[in-house]
Amino acid sequence: MSIKKPVSEWKKSVTEILDSKVSEFHLLEYSKATPENVWVCLTEKVWRGNPEKALHEVVQDIFHLSPNVYMTYLTQQSFMDNNLKETLDAILGAVTEE
Repeated sequence: MSIKKPVSEWKKSVTEILDSKVSEFHLLEYSKATPENVWVCLTEKVWRGNPEKALHEVVQDIFHLSPNVYMTYLTQQSFMDNNLKETLDAILGAVTEE
């Protein structure tokens, strides 16, 4: 039987999985993806309400996080933060020139 815990309690156990997802996003040119913002995206878009899940379910959710869901999360964050340019730069992997 799998042990189920609130997803927030699994964070330390899945750091390498988050790093793997960030590497995947970097390959897709989401150059500013970080483990922390991938985690927050999952908690806000996939795991609303901090549900109880087994470790293998959390790992599966991380691996199945699509670039579309991540990009939607970043776009919504930019509207909330009122910083669309920064988010577009993150999405497109653009290097800002000053």
